Order: sequence, then structure tokens, then C-alpha cells
Amino acid sequence: MFTVLPHFVLRYRRMSPNVARQALIATHGGLSLEWCAVICNISPMALYRLVCALGQQSLVAVLTRCGLPLPVYILADEKHSRCLTDRVYLPTIASGRVIWHLGYSESQSAAALTESYGVFQRAALKHKPSYRVQGALTDGFDSTTRSLRTLFPGARLGYGLRHALNKLPSKLIGLSAPVRMGLRSQFHTLLYRCRQRRSLRVVALGQRLRHFAAHIATAVGQEHGERVRHWFQDKKAGWYAVLADPKMPASSTLLDQAHNAIDRKLFMMKGFHHPGERQEAFLTGLAPLDNLIPYQRRALNAGQCGVEVEGGRLPTPDWMLNLQILTSGGFR
Repeated sequence: MFTVLPHFVLRYRRMSPNVARQALIATHGGLSLEWCAVICNISPMALYRLVCALGQQSLVAVLTRCGLPLPVYILADEKHSRCLTDRVYLPTIASGRVIWHLGYSESQSAAALTESYGVFQRAALKHKPSYRVQGALTDGFDSTTRSLRTLFPGARLGYGLRHALNKLPSKLIGLSAPVRMGLRSQFHTLLYRCRQRRSLRVVALGQRLRHFAAHIATAVGQEHGERVRHWFQDKKAGWYAVLADPKMPASSTLLDQAHNAIDRKLFMMKGFHHPGERQEAFLTGLAPLDNLIPYQRRALNAGQCGVEVEGGRLPTPDWMLNLQILTSGGFR
């Protein structure tokens, strides 16, 4: 009997599978590459190159091998981070608990974000030429919305409700923190009740936004009321899009958590950020770790990874073996 083995990433690396397993778990848990190297007795550069090797495969190809369908409704966001002293951006596309694209851009322009998000679009169209995105949730960043309108012209674009809650206190300039937090709590109740309605949710939101702006003008001053009213005018179309389609994602909490963890990793590995290095490959390698490493005990989906929670099928029960198989092109 003969067994044809796929091209595993670790086969050509002087690192035992157990050491690689422990190091990847440690870096996924938040430790820097230097601390992982101390704990696992390996070179930090060896771990860095291993993560870059995991990022050679397209995330779309890895996830479609698990039987996951291409996402019809997506969550698009750009994380503002730093590479040494330079400001960089991480354009990301997610759906549910799975990251479908994680890019790296040194510019926040619409053209740069369009190029990054276009990597996902080209990979998706290569897998399924008839693929179309029906809805996308953003935080309202102008470059992101323009890039998504360019790539997905027929998609409905919505603005995250959680992001709106976080932005409201910044519009109430000069007020005390308790007053701003009290108005934020009222705004949270307003959005929650609109989402709980079975019908006419968009009409109810429009009416309540007008009443809430009038309430702010009466309670804390006409100037604050006008500022909030203008903000509502700019953003309400995106909020309407979220409420009009029940399938649209409403918040980006899970992606924000993943972004914060990735941001800490970029800061902790700043010694590896120098001209000519592979920051994008490193980030693409972090995404399969986030998708395939199972949640720890006492978590809501303990023992399952994001792919399994979203209904995907994995080749083996071992997450490390799944990572090697799926990121090496050896599983069909």
C-alpha cells in the first residue's frame, strides 16, 4: 500500500510538530514572537517564517476546502495600526466567526483599499465566477465605502450600529462624561427597540432619530442638537440598510476582538518590520490561526474553531494537522 502525502509546510523546516504546535498556540494567545521563542526554545525568526509560510495560501482557497460557501453578506473594516513609526492599515473581510481576507496597506486611500479588497474578489470569482455580494457592513469610513461600491456595485452598504453608539459621545463636545454616557444609553435603547420590531423598522428609526435629536437640543443645548442632527443625516442611510435586511450583520464585535489581537502582535513583533520583509504574508498566516485554532474551555463554543462554528468540515480532529493540510494545498 502506498500513501500520497500532501506538501506539508513543516516537512522542510527544522522544527518538530510539537514545538510548532506550542509556539503557534502561544502566539495566537497573545505572546510575542520573542517570548514564544524563549518558551519553546526556538529562534524567533523561525517562528516568524513559519507563520509567513502558512500565509502563502489564499484564505478563500483554504476556507472553501472546508466546505464553507462564499459569504453573501460580509463585514469589511480597516484596522488602523502601526509598523514601526509608520501608520498602516489592515483591510479585512469577515463573515460570522471566519476571516476571509486580511490585507496590509500603507495608504488609506480608496484606491489602496480597493486593491486590497480586490484580492478577495478575484479569489472568490476564480472559485465561483457567478459570485456576488448582496450586503456589506462597514464603520462608515469613506475610503472603505468607496472601494466597496467600486468592487461590489450592486451590494447594499450598511453602517454598524455598535460603531454608532461609540461615536455619539464624541459628537457631544464640552459635556460632562455622565451626561454623555446617559445620552448614549438612551441611544442604545432606541436602536435596540428598532431592531426588535417585526415590521416598519426603517420608518420607526427615522421617527425616533428626529425625536432624539430634538431631545438633545432641549436637554443640553441647540448647538449639540444641530450637530447630532447633521450626523444622523449623514449616517442614517447606512443604518436603514442594516434594519431593512434582516440578514445584514449589525455589529463588528468579533472582528474588533480579532483586530485588537492582531494589532498587539504587530506591535510585539516590530523588530521584524523592516523594508523588504513580508508583513502581508505574516498577517495572512495569522488569519488561518484565528480560523482553525479551537476556542478554549469555558468559551461559548469550547473545543470548536470558527470554521466549525460556521458549518465547515475539517479533514481531521487535530487542529495542527488541519492547519498543515489546508494551508499547503494538499486537501480537496
